[in-house]
Amino acid sequence: MSGTIFSILPPIIAIVMVLITKRVLLSLGTGIIAGALIVASFSPLESIKAFWTALTITFWDGGLNTYNIFIMLFVILLGVLTAFVSLSGGSRAFAEWATKRIRTRRGARLLPVFLGILIFVDDYFNALAVGQIARPVTDSHKISRAKLAYFIDSTSAPICAIAPISSWGAYLIGVIGTILAGASVVSYSALEAFLLMIPMNFYVLSTLVFVLFAALTNFDFGEMRKHERRAIEKGELFDPNKEVPGELKEEFPVHNNGRVIDLVLPIVTLVAVTFGTMMLTGYRGSMAEYGRADIWTIFEMTDVPLSLLAGGLAGVAIAFILYMTQPGKADYQKSRFILPAFISGVRAMMPAVSILVLAWALTYLIGELETGAFLSQVVESANIPTELLPAIMFILAGIMAFSTGTSWGSFGILLPIAGEIMLNAAPEMLIASLAAVLGGAVFGDHCSPISDSTIMSSTGAGSNHIDHVSTQLPYALVSAVFAAIGYVVMGLTGSLVAGLATVALLLATVIVIWMMKGRTATPAMHGNTEN
Repeated sequence: MSGTIFSILPPIIAIVMVLITKRVLLSLGTGIIAGALIVASFSPLESIKAFWTALTITFWDGGLNTYNIFIMLFVILLGVLTAFVSLSGGSRAFAEWATKRIRTRRGARLLPVFLGILIFVDDYFNALAVGQIARPVTDSHKISRAKLAYFIDSTSAPICAIAPISSWGAYLIGVIGTILAGASVVSYSALEAFLLMIPMNFYVLSTLVFVLFAALTNFDFGEMRKHERRAIEKGELFDPNKEVPGELKEEFPVHNNGRVIDLVLPIVTLVAVTFGTMMLTGYRGSMAEYGRADIWTIFEMTDVPLSLLAGGLAGVAIAFILYMTQPGKADYQKSRFILPAFISGVRAMMPAVSILVLAWALTYLIGELETGAFLSQVVESANIPTELLPAIMFILAGIMAFSTGTSWGSFGILLPIAGEIMLNAAPEMLIASLAAVLGGAVFGDHCSPISDSTIMSSTGAGSNHIDHVSTQLPYALVSAVFAAIGYVVMGLTGSLVAGLATVALLLATVIVIWMMKGRTATPAMHGNTEN
């Protein structure tokens, strides 16, 4: 049943169940069972074997699966770091310090957007680091955790997708280079092709415009409007009846002598050590693979999970040292709360780790079923006008990333296919179609409840995962519709300017309508949010 229409059933089952039941673990587990049954052609013993393999391959794949293990350890370490920073009073001190300087909700909203654009080296790193820095500030200004998760998710992956100096950029340049080399394209290099694709990535550009507009104004609609109103009117940043990964259930007294440095120094250490380790591992990998090292090969060969683990360990060590050396209490009094803080930090991150493990298991089975290959065959076999191919590639990439929960997997499958199709059918639309694949994969990733980067964003923000997915979905869909229209116009006219102008006009229309609506609204509707 691999590579057939049955291959799309497991992700569809998981996603539909998530949307209906709002229970992520149950839905993912059901999707895994369905995937195991289909992989094994419904043989009971083989299905059990497939189910067990899917769960254990996260940890052991012919050897320790260090990529996944290091990611999980980093998530847990981030919970421990948060616990020690909270225990020392650093979070409270930083919130009080930042509140005096960032005095409006607009300023608090702009902080995660600015940090999300600034920290562009990797989406995992971006999501978790930005969440740790911005959360005390957004909390103090009663900005819902769902809104923070939206800011994080809609800057991390999009900015990485257009940044050549990033883990994403290095990977994409490598894939594009292979496509161009296979087709003997010599008119431009892989880097030049990547740079040419940036203004053609309509979804990413539209998403970044919406994020900035949402930070500058009260651009809230759909489920997000409900979350923001509850935060403003009731002071509830998230639904207390729902599971929130990363939210500490404190069983220890918070130190009253907390200092800003108790939060800032551990986070700065985490960022510095992570980035430094990325450079070191990338340099070593480049020298081993190519015998040389430059900025492009370094980011291509960097070991992101190992770098995150090193940064997490360093950050926790600094947070622990700062807590133990903090004046005001004797060492024996401080020691009493070390174990409770550690346990609280680990426990806070277990929901996120559990979701990651099951999402990876489902992704493995989806790969075994060749779901991506089936979806790509549908397009290859269809008789589609070449003018519509960029828009079709965008939609297909979105469906594939949504179904599989991985944008990178969609890149790896669809970019070569799009390259082959366009080089044979319409070479002049090659770059546009590759850009459409990138944007579509990011779009599908944003909408998918089984996406690991979406899980990381909700974890970093301390938001319920399904709340994050449901509140971000309307924004993502609007950006996707605008992008698809832009690709249709560009395909029909053969003009990037026409496609880009179409997207800009649609964005401007929404912004103008919203601002006109805002002028006629009463202050109570917006909760007087800027004061």
